[in-house]
Amino acid sequence: MNALKPLLLIFVTAGLLVSTLNGAEPTKDSLATVKKNVENDKAVLVDVREKGEWDNGHIAGATFLPLSELRNGISKSVLAKRISKDQVIYTHCAVGIRSCRAADYLLKHGYDVRPLKPGYKDLVAAGFKKAKE
Repeated sequence: MNALKPLLLIFVTAGLLVSTLNGAEPTKDSLATVKKNVENDKAVLVDVREKGEWDNGHIAGATFLPLSELRNGISKSVLAKRISKDQVIYTHCAVGIRSCRAADYLLKHGYDVRPLKPGYKDLVAAGFKKAKE
């Protein structure tokens, strides 16, 4: 039994390490709830796709904040001018991976952020209005 204790400790430690590396999980909020919160100014939609994707279409009223800009080290003061800590932040991208990565960054900076798994096309299909081009 004593020989198993170090092995058990290794497995528990490895499990904790993996769970902390996974980062932000997509929100369980429905798209109807997200849409309602955005329409009622309780939340803001932040598009973390890159410029070319944004230029090819984006949600009306969304804030453009590409993941690459976050990764390159946006300053806290610039970030504070772009998004408020007084609202829920819903991040979205094309398929949900970048939205979770951006959420990790924003969570570390004190934002109430909820990454979306549904991407841009899913949001449009759910009734979010496309911005006029």
